[in-house]
Amino acid sequence: MPVFVSTCAVLAGACVFHHASSHPTSRSNRRDAIRHAQVWTKTEVGSMDLVAGPQGPGAFKPGEMITCDYQEMDMNGLSPKFMCAIAGSDKDVIKVKYGRDNAEVYGEMLSSRLLWAVGFATDRMYAVRVICRGCPAWVEGGTPMPSGERLFDPATVERKAAGHEIETYANQGWGWNELDRVDAKAGGAPIAHRDALKLLAVFIYHSDSKPEQQRLVCLDEGPRPTPAADVPCAHPFMFIQDLGLTFGRTDIFFHKENYVNLDRWAGTTIWAAQDGCVGNLYKPFLGTLERPPIGEAGRAFLADLLGQLSDKQIRDLFTSARVDLRSRKPALDHSKGGADVDPGDPQLIDGWVAAFKDKREQIVDRRCPAQAAVR
Repeated sequence: MPVFVSTCAVLAGACVFHHASSHPTSRSNRRDAIRHAQVWTKTEVGSMDLVAGPQGPGAFKPGEMITCDYQEMDMNGLSPKFMCAIAGSDKDVIKVKYGRDNAEVYGEMLSSRLLWAVGFATDRMYAVRVICRGCPAWVEGGTPMPSGERLFDPATVERKAAGHEIETYANQGWGWNELDRVDAKAGGAPIAHRDALKLLAVFIYHSDSKPEQQRLVCLDEGPRPTPAADVPCAHPFMFIQDLGLTFGRTDIFFHKENYVNLDRWAGTTIWAAQDGCVGNLYKPFLGTLERPPIGEAGRAFLADLLGQLSDKQIRDLFTSARVDLRSRKPALDHSKGGADVDPGDPQLIDGWVAAFKDKREQIVDRRCPAQAAVR
């Protein structure tokens, strides 16, 4: 099977506009794809470069300056972003998320780099600086330049993971209940891999788990099937595609200050109780993953993967995402007391690293039932 090189509800804070799929898959072929889908690829965790990130076509260097031309396109979601064509190529269009106060700028980097490093595919994200030519006034933010262009820093850009989508309608994605329909006896991912993915979602606090936040793709080689050629997929893969609202703790309204929020993330345990193995994750409106039960095989599998990350790799994870630009307590109300840490303070990185290690230990130290549920 080909290997991934890495890696859109008003109430839920992410408006999604559905449209007819140009390459619809029959329901039966989609069900069959889920039945034998994979979720993990063997990875040499200790050798993964968390600063450089996933390489391959279209990769960017850390902090690279990108010049691009604004493209008018419909955009999903409410976070600050725009589409832009790389200078000199009207076909190379990238999605730019930007803004120092935009949690998704940091969350996408943190979560995608972590999942990529331990073998769970995501879209490829890069922390860059972007000079936008022709950005309209409604694209707020950025630093005006003498040329009339605007510089957006910090910003992240996305490169889509390999594979074509398997969907009966556009933006269908998959709900986490469908992950339980994967059948290891039919060649699908073993329960250890599936439970490890659920537990990793708890670890990063992936509460925005409505179906369109996950993607089912086909990794078969060759050209993408035409709509008339609805054929089965031999190598389906399931992964999380939108990871911006992570590393915090949710509320029903998806207030963005609750994500990439060190105090909220560090103050949330992995497990819902002092004993047992139910993940401490609550879903807001439209979410599909909540308090998942985890079996011992999945816990041990993820514990081993996270344990292979060195201290340097963990620190690189947070420095490459530039979390030191974000307050320890975003939108802190000082009238309620509590000491904030100013952006740029090295204590921020130290705090994130300590919280990561504490959560990893919570996974390592727990022992779970052999099988969380009959699946």
